[in-house]
Amino acid sequence: MRPGPGMFAFMRAVLRVGLFVAAALALASQARAGEAPARIIAIGGSVTEIVYALGGQERLVARDTTSTFPPEALDLPDVGYIRALSAEGVIGLAPDLIIALEGAGPPEVMAVIRESGIALAEIPDGYDAAAISTKIRAVGRALGLEAKAEILACTVDAAIARAAGAAASADRPRALFILSMQGGRIMAAGADTHADGIIRLAGGDNVMAGISGYKPVSDEAVMAAAPDVVVMMDRTGDHAISDEMLFAHPALSSSPAASAHAVVRLDGMKLLGFGPRTAEAIAELSDKMRLAARVAN
Repeated sequence: MRPGPGMFAFMRAVLRVGLFVAAALALASQARAGEAPARIIAIGGSVTEIVYALGGQERLVARDTTSTFPPEALDLPDVGYIRALSAEGVIGLAPDLIIALEGAGPPEVMAVIRESGIALAEIPDGYDAAAISTKIRAVGRALGLEAKAEILACTVDAAIARAAGAAASADRPRALFILSMQGGRIMAAGADTHADGIIRLAGGDNVMAGISGYKPVSDEAVMAAAPDVVVMMDRTGDHAISDEMLFAHPALSSSPAASAHAVVRLDGMKLLGFGPRTAEAIAELSDKMRLAARVAN
């Protein structure tokens, strides 16, 4: 049987990846010979923020789509969304180190990257204050900047403790975090999410803490939850919905939040990134949630 066009296309794709892998292996052997990583790709917005905070940005040659802060990071080539990377797009830039946040993918692409011989530092993620200092120290080790990372981790730890302490109160706003409303269906944040973590640090209660992850929720569940305030990311797409459209939704129209149009919108990466700016996010979210909830009640 003669191979068809689809088989030829597949073989060409495999050959291209093979060539990239060969080039990467050559670079990796140079790095192992004692050369410090000089061409680094950062994957994950918080990872990129940490690289800049540690002064390692001069070695960056690319970043992923979620890496939007600081603004100068946008001048770097974009290798794609953190969970939809292309092996060719990453390996083709000939990095000698890739620093990737846990969850980067898809898995088959990460497998190709591991097999390429390029140094890969996978940074653990999490939803609490301790996860941030762990992340900072891990990036510092990858860059060979452990001393700077230790100082930054301690500084960020202290700032978060102050912000969370100031946010703590018996008056805890009941918050609903909405990830999207595509097709009129509310996608909300439950436990084990960055949204749940930041709401708790900011002194609020997540009304959907009874579910795990980001999940579509029924109108009945939202009505029963009766949130004081809605929290959303401030960006385009599903999050560009107006306050009027948001609170006209049948699940929200009779909620305490709707009575005062109590919605808080913050920059997505600052709010959910769990990086160096998290203390600022806690303070801002806490102030805005409490103000909105007071008006609602």
